[in-house]
Amino acid sequence: MAEPAPIPSLPTPPTGWKENISHLGRALRSRNYRLFFFGQGTSLIGTWMQATALGWLVYRLTHSRELLGVVAFSSQLMTFLLAPFAGVLADRINRRKVLIATQVVASLQAMLLAVLTLTGMVTVWQIIALSMVLGLAAAFEMPTRQAFVVEMLEDRADLPNAIAMNSFLVNGSRLIGPPAAGLIIALCGEGVCFAANSASYLAVLLALLAMRVSPRPVNVFRNNVLGDLKEGVVYAFRFRPIRAILGLLTAISLVGLPYSVLMPVFAMDILHGDSSTQGLLMGSVGVGALAGTFLLASRPSTRGLTRTIVMATAVFGLAIIGFGLSTNLAISMAVLAAAGLGMMVQIAGSNTFIQSIVDDDKRGRVMSLHTMCFMGMGTFGNLLMGFTAHRFGAPAAVIAGGVGCLVAAGVFASRRHLLESSLEVALRERECTPSPEAVAVEDRPLTVPAAAEGK
Repeated sequence: MAEPAPIPSLPTPPTGWKENISHLGRALRSRNYRLFFFGQGTSLIGTWMQATALGWLVYRLTHSRELLGVVAFSSQLMTFLLAPFAGVLADRINRRKVLIATQVVASLQAMLLAVLTLTGMVTVWQIIALSMVLGLAAAFEMPTRQAFVVEMLEDRADLPNAIAMNSFLVNGSRLIGPPAAGLIIALCGEGVCFAANSASYLAVLLALLAMRVSPRPVNVFRNNVLGDLKEGVVYAFRFRPIRAILGLLTAISLVGLPYSVLMPVFAMDILHGDSSTQGLLMGSVGVGALAGTFLLASRPSTRGLTRTIVMATAVFGLAIIGFGLSTNLAISMAVLAAAGLGMMVQIAGSNTFIQSIVDDDKRGRVMSLHTMCFMGMGTFGNLLMGFTAHRFGAPAAVIAGGVGCLVAAGVFASRRHLLESSLEVALRERECTPSPEAVAVEDRPLTVPAAAEGK
């Protein structure tokens, strides 16, 4: 197997806290990324508002825990099925045009959902159908956006910093969107949240249209689409570190991350609250995730990152077990903050690990596999979580997911030293020491109440 090509050496960050703060915004020197940053920041607030309102609407209409899982399943099914092909597309065609198209589709989806809700005509089956439309857009948006980041930068060395800044956006907006949605739902209803999300896409669309992007070097593809897809899969799964990271991410997405689809159940039935309670719970996850962003940004290099990933996975598992056991709002918020920290470090660390060594001409395809493992397996995890909660209760379902995360962390830990050795060899061959700021979070896709991560 051909090993990934070298990428430029990335600078070691300053050690002083003032220098670190300045360094964290280095990617904003690029005009295109600066446009993206502020447009995306506005758009992500709307995304979190819709995610919060959608779960609340489904549970208010049906009081069905299974249907919470079904709606989440439908929103991510298209991502699971189409993300690998979207990755091939991202390596072949103009990425900015793909992103513009997906933002338009997502905005229209949110507006139609708003109209149906505000007129009182919405049904759960309409919600499922519209969730599948949004999942279709997300399947193409996620790997394309991740691969497009490098095209927005004037200096390739700013790539890890740009991904770190996006992580900050995702989690900063999580602190605003869910609490705002909880208040708006109480005052005006869910439809206003959907309308606000539809309007928020205008910010990122204007940013994309205003960019001046240099033509990307044309890759010569010897294969058809299926051949290119096979090449990307073989490339990823023959390289032991990438294969192991994708395996751990698959396990966490299947059993752990779907806990969030039950948030309306905990807010309404366990904690005896309202939509504002749900907003507080989701905002608490954002507080912890934001802390996780800065924790990873302080790392001196990617070496030893697998140990951090193991610890973060264990923290996440223990935290959601605590959430499943809690019947007190303050305790629930505290353990969810810990869950957010563990979740963010695990996901961001995994993405950093992969992005540090992946070959540029296969970046779209490899990141589509990352999307498939992260979001795609969550598709089935959401369905499993909903039906388990119906059969055994929401607390038991969440606790079981936490135990599964601990088991996955143990299995990964048993192979950690082999992975570190493989990574060390790969980094030496590339003569590259990645920057500590490669806090590359799997930005929450367009669809997700559950797992977080961007328009």
